[in-house]
Amino acid sequence: MIQSAYLAAEGLEQPLLGELERAGVTIEAWHGRLALSPDPPFPSAWALDIWLAPREVAVISIKAAADALRAIQRNWSAYAAAHHRRTALIEERLPPVKARKLHFPERPPESHLGAWTLLAPDRLLLSATKTSPFPDGVCRFEEDRVGPPSRAYLKLWEALTRFGEWPAPGAACVDLGASPGGWTWVLAQLGARVMAVDKAPLDPAVAALPGVTTLQESAFAMEPRPVDWLVCDVIAYPARLQALVTRWIAAGAADRVVCTVKFQGETDFAAQDAFAAIPGGRLMHLAHNKHELTFAWTRP
Repeated sequence: MIQSAYLAAEGLEQPLLGELERAGVTIEAWHGRLALSPDPPFPSAWALDIWLAPREVAVISIKAAADALRAIQRNWSAYAAAHHRRTALIEERLPPVKARKLHFPERPPESHLGAWTLLAPDRLLLSATKTSPFPDGVCRFEEDRVGPPSRAYLKLWEALTRFGEWPAPGAACVDLGASPGGWTWVLAQLGARVMAVDKAPLDPAVAALPGVTTLQESAFAMEPRPVDWLVCDVIAYPARLQALVTRWIAAGAADRVVCTVKFQGETDFAAQDAFAAIPGGRLMHLAHNKHELTFAWTRP
């Protein structure tokens, strides 16, 4: 009996599997990128989405499958790992779910969204509840292809959206490892006051934005100072980054922290555990992350 299911990001099945195995979660089978377990749900950081109450339903026809879903609730998203044509025909019989792109800053949709997939042509797996409000756990935005100097800004957009809050106008922020300035650009667009710290120079257009000041030094050399938000997308070994974040939190300097934990080579699960152990923190794999996790913390 399947009691939980975990959707991995494309190409990142192994970090998810390693995390689950370390937690003692059994994976009986994979359905595409969906890991199926007989164990209760585990709060995985690597899963894009977790199906919290999956159950199998035998369906003799396309109509029977659609009727079974509609009898439970209105809003569903399909994960099509196989049987694509049959999945599309079932979707046609369900109320449409408008998965429109978000205009940042905008809160995620609040309407309840379930998930389903066809394990076989006559066997449906559905979960009326899941952890993400987005289809397949993917948060999509109306992108800005002019202002930011790189696509890294999308990670901060998604992190703040998932965090459920963002800097208010006038908020004091420090962006460690800021160059070329994608995250600084996000904060400046919100009206925050940003100190961008990096040995490398900031993109000139970002450096010229109102409220932005620059400090050309190492992110690791800067002493903690009182700020509303500390953000960091620096390339560093996870253990070194964890020491930096812990130093700022221990100093009582930041009210909120958002940083990217980047893994080089094999996933460093010990470093992941160290971040997870920080009180008030949360680790999550964003749809815009690669082989990395995002750590979000707010002062308890």
